[in-house]
Amino acid sequence: MDTYLEAAGLTKRFDGHLAVDAASFSVAEGETLALLGPSGCGKTTLLRLLTGLTPADGGSVFLAGQTLSGPGVHVAPELRRVGMVFQDWALFPHLTVEKNVAYGLGAGNGARAWEALELVGLADLADRYPQDLSGGQAQRVAVARALAPRPRVLLLDEPFSNLDTEFRVKLRSEVSGLMREVGMTAVFVTHDQEEAFVVGDQVAVMRSGRILQQGTPTEVYEHPSSPWLATFVGEANLIDAQANGATASTMFGEIRLAEPASGSCRVAIRPEHLLIGNGEGGRVTDVEFYGHDTSYAVEFAATSVQVRGIAAPRFRQGDQVSLTYSGPDVVAFATPLEPADAAD
Repeated sequence: MDTYLEAAGLTKRFDGHLAVDAASFSVAEGETLALLGPSGCGKTTLLRLLTGLTPADGGSVFLAGQTLSGPGVHVAPELRRVGMVFQDWALFPHLTVEKNVAYGLGAGNGARAWEALELVGLADLADRYPQDLSGGQAQRVAVARALAPRPRVLLLDEPFSNLDTEFRVKLRSEVSGLMREVGMTAVFVTHDQEEAFVVGDQVAVMRSGRILQQGTPTEVYEHPSSPWLATFVGEANLIDAQANGATASTMFGEIRLAEPASGSCRVAIRPEHLLIGNGEGGRVTDVEFYGHDTSYAVEFAATSVQVRGIAAPRFRQGDQVSLTYSGPDVVAFATPLEPADAAD
């Protein structure tokens, strides 16, 4: 699909601090990009650069073939047709649900507000006030208000962070389904890897103001671009290895590489790709049961590794076990690590 929204080299400084550092990404029309990164990495600032609420110091923003910002260009926020759902929802407590959604639409646009409420399944609550709503209902009102002006793109800044886990899981599925149903192009900011993978057609991982990698959830998970990214988007064992072209020699035997490499390296091995069984070579040092699976810490070849097995624990602390690799081709990272990857 063709690019619909694009950020190219966006840069922003605050009092000499580089909050966004030459960040670039693209979103196809009708798709959702999950912008994933730790707190303080510049995600919210990047959204504000897209809306025009904060002017960029460098770089460009393009939407549907139009330049929104760039050298000598800055389209005003109200002219960009970019919707925003804020982290705290920002509903007016003195206005009804319907009037909250209609706010800013202008006279004669009640039908559009009603249409947006029907879209999120809240038309029957139009006369209620925000304080009479559950957290999930209030969040859907915020989404309806953002959709009512019929924006070209919707930006969501950690919209579920104020909800408890049960509602968060339920609502993120509802909202991601709604985005796909209406064909909305969206950028969804989160620090939660699981949430990013559920919501995003594409995932862009951000760190210290920079976009490190963009790809499908599967690409980012199975082929991370750095050791830090491998551990940020899920658990990963970084294992010393010797690359020999298409394969690498590891403590678990020969493993195929996603890209040819040679020499000393580290490979990223996911805990669920290690099969644990009766045998020798490893000793279980810890067991954690989560109901749907079990996490084992195993001392293997003088290295502590994490292993995940389906369902109830088969082994106990102190048991002797064997480990074998069974998974996709792995990524090899040259050693020593780059300073940026070795840092916290």
